[in-house]
Amino acid sequence: MVAETTAHRDRDSLDVAVARLLFDLCDALRVALYRVVDDQGRLRVQRRVAFTATGGEEGSQDGVAVEKLAPLDECPSWAECVLLQDVVHLASAADGAERTVFPLHDETSVFGLLEIDTQDGLRPREAGLVCSLLRIVRNHVALLDYGERDTLTGLLNRKTFESSFGKLLQLAVRGTERQGCWLGVIDIDNFKLVNDRHGHLFGDEVLLLVSRLMRDTLRGVDRLFRFGGEEFVVVLDATAEGALAAFERLRAVVAEYRFPQIGTVTISLGFTQVLPNDSPAAAVERADAALFHAKRNGRNQAHGHERLIADGLLVTKVMNAEAELF
Repeated sequence: MVAETTAHRDRDSLDVAVARLLFDLCDALRVALYRVVDDQGRLRVQRRVAFTATGGEEGSQDGVAVEKLAPLDECPSWAECVLLQDVVHLASAADGAERTVFPLHDETSVFGLLEIDTQDGLRPREAGLVCSLLRIVRNHVALLDYGERDTLTGLLNRKTFESSFGKLLQLAVRGTERQGCWLGVIDIDNFKLVNDRHGHLFGDEVLLLVSRLMRDTLRGVDRLFRFGGEEFVVVLDATAEGALAAFERLRAVVAEYRFPQIGTVTISLGFTQVLPNDSPAAAVERADAALFHAKRNGRNQAHGHERLIADGLLVTKVMNAEAELF
């Protein structure tokens, strides 16, 4: 069973498999697995999946979280578990069950929480078994991160974006008339000049600092990717106005930051809404078209593809039954 669980190569599928395995092993009334994210300097918690004795799986749909973030300090047991990086036992949960909270952590921080509710509490042998399993999962997650993340910035890489695009389509399908899934392509302006004038070590420092500003400025649930070179991709859920505000805020934060030895660095942004029948190439192409418009018109700008089309500033040309944007 453990081998089957750790055979998963996707973080969301792994979350579901771990929760299901522990639900069965511990004869639990409820098992819930949460992600801990740094949301603009404040730790928040998002439930990824939960299994209950009454039947069913709740908290996610096909591996895509549907719940919003909750502050870590909303639940004292969460906060204590993260602070101590150790197991926390509660005499009684809200429904009278005995609850045990386990941290999922690496060498530096807690990245997840696991709650197990049982009728009479976990016996020491059961708690030890859970801790041993979580150590195996931690090692497996480290291997997944090694393959999914950019080695310089720590952001997700382009391969991960392409392999997880199907989940973005699920979010696009579930989007309402107001709320949608948005994809932004970010390019550091005149990055070649930074490398030419200051050397590649300073260029790498700029990439690291821009990636840090992205993490600090955007929400913890927003997905950040480095596509290679000086190009990044951001995926977020928002209204059209919210997406523009988020990207404009990021642009302004980078422009106002003073980079050591270099001074001012700016970014240009193009973004588009992910459509239910999109392909990765089509969505990125639309965002790229808006990005090129920003570059051609002075840089240090953020533009949405849909607004540019509506204003007549971009043209859609149909060629060989395929849309080409220029």
